[in-house]
Amino acid sequence: MRELPEAQVTQLKLGLMQTGEAMSPQDSKPTAPPLPPPSPPPAGPPEYPRPKLIFHTQLAHGSPTGRIHGFTNVKELYAKIAEVFNISPSEILFCTLNSHKVDMQKLLGGQIGLEDFIFAHVRGETKEVEVTKTEDALGLTITDNGAGYAFIKRIKEGSTIDRLKTVCVGDHIEAINDQSIVGCRHYEVAKMLKEQPRGVPFTLRLVGPKKAFDMIGMRTRAPKSNEGKMVNGKETLRLRSKGSATVQEVQNEFEERATKKVDDLLESYMGIRDLELATTIVEAGKDKKNPDDFAEALDSVLGDFAFPDVFLFDVWGAIGDVKNGRI
Repeated sequence: MRELPEAQVTQLKLGLMQTGEAMSPQDSKPTAPPLPPPSPPPAGPPEYPRPKLIFHTQLAHGSPTGRIHGFTNVKELYAKIAEVFNISPSEILFCTLNSHKVDMQKLLGGQIGLEDFIFAHVRGETKEVEVTKTEDALGLTITDNGAGYAFIKRIKEGSTIDRLKTVCVGDHIEAINDQSIVGCRHYEVAKMLKEQPRGVPFTLRLVGPKKAFDMIGMRTRAPKSNEGKMVNGKETLRLRSKGSATVQEVQNEFEERATKKVDDLLESYMGIRDLELATTIVEAGKDKKNPDDFAEALDSVLGDFAFPDVFLFDVWGAIGDVKNGRI
């Protein structure tokens, strides 16, 4: 049999490959396995690194200035402050913004302005006082620090508590009749005090914030630095008891007025003040069309409070009044 020239053999092999006919094993050459298909892009919008928000802080009774960042709720905030000043987070009773005084108008709630200076008020003197109710209400308004401490935010003039001059705004209520209430929410403490019977003495163990003496000279202003900050006077860091903190615009006029009104109603019905709670209530109700939708929305986010129907009705009315310019 006549042999074909080498060039023709090569052409014949190529022809067989193109027509799909099988090649003998000796004619084939090993090839690399095919590459896997590229991974699909992740679903949703692309992730961007969160801005590093840096805040300046001092101990309210006097200290050098510290810098904190990386917190997403109040407990983490206290932990960061404690780390800076080498104290335990449990030493911190509450924080005020831009004032070292025990000023409840400056109390840190659920929002911190990006330019705010944080003052931490720490445990000072412990005292016990005997109280006898002469009327149903003691004249106390309770709030809490978001980390297990309830304290006095307001004392009504002429009330039972107002006559006890050792009890002060800013005092942490540590125990009632030697029963510790550390870890209780403010509404639970307010309920316990309301349930104390008239004419029967009971004891409050209180812890006041530490006062400034000669350390007052150590207090200095924060350095004027914008390092690491998103400088915008209309933005705040919103702290939430559940979920991560977010940077958002400050409340508009409607939200601010409605929140103030709801906070007043919280004090009237429950004996507590809580701007974060009032803000959450307003957010749940501002876009609702009727009170049933509002009650359902509120129950989904604040069901633990078990608000009475009459309170929900008044809150719905207050939000409507503000929205329509009647307040």
